[in-house]
Amino acid sequence: MRVTHIALGLALWCAATVAAALEVEEQRSYPGDGSVMLRVLSTADLDVFEPFLLRFQEKHPEIGVDYTVSSSAEVYRAIQGGAAFDVVISSAMDLQFQLANDGFAESYASDATEALPSWAKWRNLIFAFTSEPAVAVISTERFEGLPIPRTRQELISVLRANPARFEGATGTYDVRSSGLGYLFATQEARISDAYWRLSEVMGRLGPQLYCCSAQMIDDVSEGRLAIAYNVLGSYAAQRVEGSEGSGMQILAFEDFDNVMLRTALIPATVTAKDEAGTFVDALLEEGMREQKGDWVLPPLAASREEQLSFGPIRLGPTLLVYLDPLNRRAFLESWRNALEQGLE
Repeated sequence: MRVTHIALGLALWCAATVAAALEVEEQRSYPGDGSVMLRVLSTADLDVFEPFLLRFQEKHPEIGVDYTVSSSAEVYRAIQGGAAFDVVISSAMDLQFQLANDGFAESYASDATEALPSWAKWRNLIFAFTSEPAVAVISTERFEGLPIPRTRQELISVLRANPARFEGATGTYDVRSSGLGYLFATQEARISDAYWRLSEVMGRLGPQLYCCSAQMIDDVSEGRLAIAYNVLGSYAAQRVEGSEGSGMQILAFEDFDNVMLRTALIPATVTAKDEAGTFVDALLEEGMREQKGDWVLPPLAASREEQLSFGPIRLGPTLLVYLDPLNRRAFLESWRNALEQGLE
């Protein structure tokens, strides 16, 4: 019995240590009328997700929600390390799939999960509730007098022809640290050589590298960037459609779409599984709605497969290809070679 107590103590200490080490970007608690406080770990910014949280509590006032925001890489490391959460939401499909594949997710089934199309779930472990394209956002002032690119090749041509205008003014993800950025980059490189050509052109222009879409969009809005490449379309639309986005424009590329599915899973560390299932069901009901509505995150119906030239990115074992250590090392080496001209 003493050994059991020691083992339990060590497990609790390890979980607490992992949770303390988590780099938290935002955190807010929404107390409920009951005793349960659901612990949600997410990559989605609080201002983006709060409308859903408030609607959820209107329907389920007995469930409190503690909502923590961190980067996709941090979310992955925390769950892999045993951090105690009840629901995990991430934009990095490959890292979510890795967690499920490695036994860090609980199986869950309900009417809501059964209603999902087959391409939006995997083995009752991972469930998609949005489909969101990667887009480019430009400063209309910095592009004044230039043709607006409709394809990636046209963007390459504009950047090549105007190096002085775009020097130090292009932004994209630092794929070494951004899980979503790595997902977008590897999936785009898999289907098009244009990714590497564009990376090489940006590399000669002294690119700015970022962890997150919101920061890139901020810098376009404030004039520090002429273009932010591969940001989340939902975040871009929220900003561009607002009054502060009057000086920005989303580039709708005609060559192909790179579309990720934002997913949720119930981790093995869950302590409130019934409430976690209720939360996941509410997410999936939002995801299956036919119209976008007032929530900035678009439903699955917004990007049906037959309407896309590419995507959404598939939930399946192929997501693990670029997570293999050798493949990841090779990809990052190619990425560094393409961008090293403008990096120190």
